[in-house]
Amino acid sequence: MCGRFTQQRPTSELAEIFDAEDRWDDARGKFNVAPTDEAAVVVQRDDRRAIVGYAWGLVPGWSGDPKAAGRPFNARAETAATSPLFRDSFRRRRCLVPADGFYEWLREGRKRQPLRIFDPAERPLALAGLWTGRQDTTSGDWRRTFTIVTSRPNAFMAGIHDRMPVIVPPDLWARWLDPSLRDPGELLAMLEPRDDIVLAAYPVPPLVNNVRNDGPELIARYEPPAEAAPATEQLGLL
Repeated sequence: MCGRFTQQRPTSELAEIFDAEDRWDDARGKFNVAPTDEAAVVVQRDDRRAIVGYAWGLVPGWSGDPKAAGRPFNARAETAATSPLFRDSFRRRRCLVPADGFYEWLREGRKRQPLRIFDPAERPLALAGLWTGRQDTTSGDWRRTFTIVTSRPNAFMAGIHDRMPVIVPPDLWARWLDPSLRDPGELLAMLEPRDDIVLAAYPVPPLVNNVRNDGPELIARYEPPAEAAPATEQLGLL
């Protein structure tokens, strides 16, 4: 799964990386993005690519009461094309979610050690996402939301968790975003786990466990207690 990630770069820098127009203009670094938070996503509409701010947790347009909706923050790759919650977005409204890293928790007995997972070259990861919009019946305002697609783990992630966010390589960004692409076979192929995606991980402080905490101290390298060290060493974490 993917339940927390970071967006440390300003949207102006993301716009350059993704060759997009910055439509959000947010310079804040975010070190603990959690479900329901607003985050930067990359969307494509016709020939225009843009960085926009959408809320994390998909609320489908047909939902009667958005406050009561489940607002799923992850969509399983295996069922995204057929699930009533996601299939329309899967066909027509796909996005990329830039992330400087994401968090996962390594379970060791009753304890869980948070890890930061990232590209060792410190390039942003482009997570596969789906988005939708819903118009408020009272105000008429549009509320746009997104979810992150997850898949089976690749070889690196298998020792940490049984799911991982789908990471789209740069050569497939345009295809994933293309709203005219409707072939489910080609789309599903992009969601398969890839061992050529290079990742690294290291332990981070328990501060990240609280969604109210934010700041660069959350991604500082952390030395776990001695009894937890063998588990992290066995996985080859940095």
